[in-house]
Amino acid sequence: MGDEGTTPPSRPSFFKRPSLEPEPARPTAPPSPPEHAAPSYRPAPRGPVIPPPPPPPTLPAPGSGGFDPYAQALPRTRTRLLFHGTGGSLFGIHVVNVLLTLVTLGVYYFWAKTRVRVYLMSQTELEGSRFAWHGNGRELFWGFLKACGVFGVPTVLLIAIRDLLDVPAELKYVAGILVPLVFVVVLPLAMVGARRYRLSRISWRGIRFSFRGRAADFVKLFILGSLLSSLSFGLYYPIFEVRRHQFMTEHSWFGNRRFRFDGRGIDLFWPFLVVVLLALPTFGLVLLWYLARKRRYLWDHTLAGEARFRCTVTAFGLFLLYAGNLLLLVLTLGLAWPWAKVRSVRFLLRHLSIEGPLHLDEIQQDARAGSATGEGLAGFFGAGTGFDFG
Repeated sequence: MGDEGTTPPSRPSFFKRPSLEPEPARPTAPPSPPEHAAPSYRPAPRGPVIPPPPPPPTLPAPGSGGFDPYAQALPRTRTRLLFHGTGGSLFGIHVVNVLLTLVTLGVYYFWAKTRVRVYLMSQTELEGSRFAWHGNGRELFWGFLKACGVFGVPTVLLIAIRDLLDVPAELKYVAGILVPLVFVVVLPLAMVGARRYRLSRISWRGIRFSFRGRAADFVKLFILGSLLSSLSFGLYYPIFEVRRHQFMTEHSWFGNRRFRFDGRGIDLFWPFLVVVLLALPTFGLVLLWYLARKRRYLWDHTLAGEARFRCTVTAFGLFLLYAGNLLLLVLTLGLAWPWAKVRSVRFLLRHLSIEGPLHLDEIQQDARAGSATGEGLAGFFGAGTGFDFG
């Protein structure tokens, strides 16, 4: 007997095979929380904690000096220059050069100088590629003749009028004034011309270097710097030297990429003052300290795009280099000049590197012509540009 309206639970039939599939679960509504129940908190899922991204690097304001702002965020890479030359190989070239120069009464000197430059450049490597020198002795020879005709002859004539010839005193006075003026004007012209020529003859991976500074601008800078150095009893000289280096650097190009310089002349003033005060007590050895510091400063503030040069030369290293070269030349009566030259180039490149991305794929050819007259002037007046391997 059971209650009416209720259905008894079904039983499996004897003739009907029971289904092997499980009966689907009947959905049941979740129990509703009590009306005044406190909210439940689920624990946070366990897993690796991901830190927040680092803040972007602080970039210097444009024009504040230092690296290019975008280069600060890039990983630092260091590229070194390698030199594969040997003193023995250069000695063979040197012997032939000396013999031919003697036979030709000095005329072959210009071809000899070119052969040395070709060798030294071809043995210098950067990023797996060698440099190349494209100058020749003929253009050096004609450049020297032009320099002698345009500047050498008038200068020698003025010196003869001032010191040797029997001419009126007024003419001697005028010649005495013009001689130093000629040197003050011609010397910067020689420096600019020599740099223009030398850079225009160097290439790397087929791309030429060039110099695009105006000679008139450098002459003005040179005259003003020489005048201020004289009026300040030489104390302005380190500032003048840095300004000259800045002009030469910032007007130098590799293809379509310009070199830059962010140094200041005042930074070398105090080291120069130390040299002036300690030159006598140290018998001039403090000069090596200044030369090393100056070389490091000038290179460390020179940039090529986003890459900066780094120099690690020391005063003791310079002392060993100069003392070793002097000893070689004295003991061999000059025959060891090739080994001394190779030691100097190897020393320079061993302490020089390039830090930062070079972006070589962005550099394109943009060659400029350069006359050998400036090189002839530099040889005539003994002017150096700080950019010569031979």
